[in-house]
Amino acid sequence: MIIGLTGGIGSGKSTVAKMFLKFDGVVLYHADEEAKRLMNNDADLREQLCATFGDETYTAEGILNRQHLASIVFKDASQLAKLNAIVHPAVHRHLQHFIASHQEATYILYENAILFENGSSGFCDRIITVTAPIATRIERVMQRDQCSAEDVQNRMDKQWAENKKILQSNYIINNQDLTKTAEQVLRIHNFLTTKPN
Repeated sequence: MIIGLTGGIGSGKSTVAKMFLKFDGVVLYHADEEAKRLMNNDADLREQLCATFGDETYTAEGILNRQHLASIVFKDASQLAKLNAIVHPAVHRHLQHFIASHQEATYILYENAILFENGSSGFCDRIITVTAPIATRIERVMQRDQCSAEDVQNRMDKQWAENKKILQSNYIINNQDLTKTAEQVLRIHNFLTTKPN
């Protein structure tokens, strides 16, 4: 069973994912982390990214220059579309291998910030959306990424509105108070693992 886990930037998806991982048999595929890993290690991807966004896409040490890439793609929707067209197919192939090698899992948690935007929601059995007030989300990302509120808002503008995600989700987690978040996670886990009569 594939459980999509999504939510806008700063909603706290990774915090929620860690709570799910406390349960036996739950494994996580973190799309953003795997995308970064593939962009750093996959020679074909590196070649395509340099050809599209310039040699500055990687540092002299061969590490992905995320700031350079962000400065291009978060200001121009057409450039973001180019990036996604290069990276998403590679991540999707990698995910399919991951699923095939974790057949014994109780369920696979598929964490993806743009689950709906890139069409990945279609192969999920259930979808969980994590929400939090916009002000809270902006504050979290500013602290995490050392960036301005304007930068965060730019990134938010590229994602679906929260209410649009909620309408297409099976479960919603309001992530403000961690104790209440943990209670919601437990309730959803119980729903997902209860065998029908």
